[in-house]
Amino acid sequence: MARTPLIAGNWKMNLDHLQAVAFVQKLHWTLKDAKHEDGSVEVAVFPPFTDIRTVQTLLDADKIPFALGAQDLSAQDSGAYTGEVSGAFLSKLDCGYVIIGHSERRQYHGETDEVVAAKVQAALRHGIVPVICVGETLEQREESGPTAVSVEQLRVALAGLPADADVVIAYEPVWAIGTGQVASPEQAEEVCGALRAVIGEVLGADAAERTRILYGGSVKAANIAAFMREPDVDGALVGGASLLVDEFAAIIRYQKHVGV
Repeated sequence: MARTPLIAGNWKMNLDHLQAVAFVQKLHWTLKDAKHEDGSVEVAVFPPFTDIRTVQTLLDADKIPFALGAQDLSAQDSGAYTGEVSGAFLSKLDCGYVIIGHSERRQYHGETDEVVAAKVQAALRHGIVPVICVGETLEQREESGPTAVSVEQLRVALAGLPADADVVIAYEPVWAIGTGQVASPEQAEEVCGALRAVIGEVLGADAAERTRILYGGSVKAANIAAFMREPDVDGALVGGASLLVDEFAAIIRYQKHVGV
């Protein structure tokens, strides 16, 4: 089964809604000027909540072939949860994806594996594909090895899901996020291969074959192709580089500008 590569731009807490319009338009024009083939790679942008409606309107009006995602959602569907955003609301805004369990959510907001699992269930209830983030700190890697933490995080996140659940997994070694340090392609493949094995154990062989696994952690145009050569790496969750139009466009066009 051929898995369509997914290049996802996580804007984090950057770009207001006006800046978001300019960015998306320029990214679209840059890819068109470079004669990028839309179907060769799926492009997704993950703006802050305050930008989502604006970006959705732009994508629809200009027929821009980018998928839209959110950076988080509530485990609850509605109610007295001040400051939370329901998956029901995101679904109405045509969000096809939502990032769940990003290391910054785990670190700064105390999200446990159990909270992540509840949010995965919430996303699926509303027809949104969860991008489930897993990854280890340097200390955890030295103590438990390269795969143990990510494997356990994923097992909890997938527990109880139906075999046909549509999910994306993102391996983001915490020690390589925004630090300039990058896991080698071989290190990324080792963990992504272990994660695919877990998907097979929990959801079955078909799910393991179709599920896309992304690498995230200081991804740049200069290193993306090396990761994409690995058989279990199906794309990238891009942070800082996704805020630079030319750099992000080059990452999306990895097949052309450096080959694979």
